[in-house]
Amino acid sequence: MSLTANSPLTDLGIENATVHLNPGVDELYAHAVRLGEGVKAATGPLTVHTDKTGRSPKDRFIVEDDQTRDAVWWEGFNRPISGEVFDRLLAKMTKHAEGRELFVQQVFAGTDKKHRIAVRMITEMAYHSLFVHNMFVRPTPEERADFEADWTVLNIPSFKADPAVDGVRSETFILVNFGKRMIIAGGTQYAGENKKGIFGVMNFLLPDQGVMPMHCSANVGENGDVALFFGLSGTGKTTLSADPARRLIGDDEHGWTESGVFNFEGGCYAKVIRLNPEAEPDIYRTTQTYGTVLENVVLREDGTPDLDDDSLTENTRSAYPITQIDNIQPGSIAGHPKNVVFLTADAFGVLPPISRLSPDQTMYQFISGFTAKIPGTEEGVTEPSPTFSTCFGAPFMPRHPGEYARLLAKKVEDSGATVWLVNTGWSGGMYGQGKRMSIAHTRALINAALSGELDSVTFEREPFFNLEIPTQVPGVPSEVLNPRDAWTDKAAYDETARKLARMFRENFKRFEAGVDASVTNSMPDPDVQG
Repeated sequence: MSLTANSPLTDLGIENATVHLNPGVDELYAHAVRLGEGVKAATGPLTVHTDKTGRSPKDRFIVEDDQTRDAVWWEGFNRPISGEVFDRLLAKMTKHAEGRELFVQQVFAGTDKKHRIAVRMITEMAYHSLFVHNMFVRPTPEERADFEADWTVLNIPSFKADPAVDGVRSETFILVNFGKRMIIAGGTQYAGENKKGIFGVMNFLLPDQGVMPMHCSANVGENGDVALFFGLSGTGKTTLSADPARRLIGDDEHGWTESGVFNFEGGCYAKVIRLNPEAEPDIYRTTQTYGTVLENVVLREDGTPDLDDDSLTENTRSAYPITQIDNIQPGSIAGHPKNVVFLTADAFGVLPPISRLSPDQTMYQFISGFTAKIPGTEEGVTEPSPTFSTCFGAPFMPRHPGEYARLLAKKVEDSGATVWLVNTGWSGGMYGQGKRMSIAHTRALINAALSGELDSVTFEREPFFNLEIPTQVPGVPSEVLNPRDAWTDKAAYDETARKLARMFRENFKRFEAGVDASVTNSMPDPDVQG
């Protein structure tokens, strides 16, 4: 549907654009190809290459006003900007949009009707509109007839800011204005900014409703037992939650309400570099399916996707409706979690393959959000280096991490859930010396935790991080369970554990003022004996 008169964008001052309102998949494929944004792969997906191949968190700003001034934690990725700067850039953008072709999707963020928000997504690129169509919750025809947006997103990649004049950091910008209930973005074609911008909005709004917003995947077993999987890129969050024996609720963003868990999204945004069709058959199938958007995936000469080609980026992505996965939870809503899993890929080889966390340790590990980079993943990384991302999603968390941690701890306490720390990284030595944890062993550990098998086994204490480690797990060699036992050189393990413990403590200094003393007291101790 295209409109040139009575444009649905007159409230923004855009009078003369050609507007495609709620276009479907076939129409968006045709527009994307016509506009030179992408090509249809031989197997069906729309493949696109973008100027930026990842998010630009340092170019994201929040307008400082009465609503945000005391509620936002103005550190980390949360940078303030004035309402005047926002208004000037918006005026420039709307003028830039005059006479252009724009695509509008009316969608919801959130499957729970009580806590969802209605979003009007205005994009310059047809491929962005298909991404939004796939990733958000689509209204029913009845809901669309009465649709009124709570928030508007205006994303014009061809509009680039002038940092010397416009008061932003670079040509790229993502500005969030809670007073106007609007996000404006420019200077980047990376579609992930569309969903992550709204994710950040949900993260700010939901705690005031008693809802815990979470950057995690979630699934549910046959008996209704829900599990959450938190983890940064490369820790196995998507892989481990895609269990054929359990129904997928969602792969990335959820809320925990007074009645259970709901998905923010209607789709999945999976990293697909070197995707194994045998280990991850459901996700692989989406990369060969009509309707999927493949970002920065190279096509072979025969037009088929080459998922092993990282010449454009390691961050190749597949964006697809969740309905492309066979085993999903109807409505993407379920009850309270029984288990919460924090995933980390520890390249230092120090953390146990699985350990059980106390309430204070839960808050500490959640705020820390630890994983590790391995040599070669980034320029200049020549040895394992720590990555700490608060709440396992620092760029999307506007409030103080302690606020989210306390809310999570309250939800865990009220539901009686058990929290586990699972290391999918190295064992028997750090990267280059030890070995990556077997995916079969990791699955066995998680299955034992989710099934309740670990409720009846004995646990022992690891000294440096004071973690509870099971002494036996069916299907996993006992010498793997305690990381110190897996190292041949015990003195080297102790030295490496102390080094990592000091890194944890140094990172946590900036959060101490916003958390209880009991959480600070649960920090690892580099001075204990191994």
